[in-house]
Amino acid sequence: MSKVVLITGASSGIGKSIATFLSEKGYKVYGTSRNPKNLETFSFELIALDVLKVDTIATAVDFIVKKEGRLDVLVNNAGMGITGAIEDTPTDEMRAVFNTNLFGAIDVMKAVLPQMRKQKHGIIINVTSIAGYMGLPFRGLYSATKGALETVTEAASMEVKPFGIKVINVAPGDFATNIAAGRYHTPVFENSAYKENYQANLDLMDAHVSGGMDPIEMAKAVYKVINTKNPKIHYKVGGTLDKFSVVLKRILPDTWFEKMLMNHYKL
Repeated sequence: MSKVVLITGASSGIGKSIATFLSEKGYKVYGTSRNPKNLETFSFELIALDVLKVDTIATAVDFIVKKEGRLDVLVNNAGMGITGAIEDTPTDEMRAVFNTNLFGAIDVMKAVLPQMRKQKHGIIINVTSIAGYMGLPFRGLYSATKGALETVTEAASMEVKPFGIKVINVAPGDFATNIAAGRYHTPVFENSAYKENYQANLDLMDAHVSGGMDPIEMAKAVYKVINTKNPKIHYKVGGTLDKFSVVLKRILPDTWFEKMLMNHYKL
């Protein structure tokens, strides 16, 4: 029997690529969007789910389980970006991105775990980010949400392993998606002490995204994880520099690594 897969945030970008790829591989895929009726037709079934509304999460999971009798894989992909200096970014916007990227992902995990426990198997894949391994200038809040989800993944993996459930994270680097259009940008305030550096880094971030890898590489990585008997907890998908930065973070003195990042971001 083909696996039943739930993928959040599947109407565009990485989520859409993963959903399309797995559907082509014969999986029964349910993608989610906050407003699926307003979107084009996809090769997989798109259902309504808003990670900020637990009732919509419960309804979506219940719909899949009643229709299919099981739920084998969750790909927790829904998320949002945020940019800005820590000092300039409104605290309410900081809370909003944590609610989506961390607590929203946790709420979806909580919704699927009872069914996965009942069937004594399941795979949860949390899509994090290589940015979650380090605090990046003007992306500190985004880095923090993804780093927190990485840590939650580690803890959950140990908690649910006795039930036959695997919890894994896959961390992408820079990919060519529309994330820049959907992220919250703290305005470049005229009187900000960070005005010039922040604007320069906004331009750099957009260049990195537009020149990023094809999202199909994330789809292939997720497919490989699903079909690995004993998967690792952490996977990184990206260019050589993306992945090497994580290694450097681990082996270099922190002041050296900070200097390297500041040179890269021209600070």
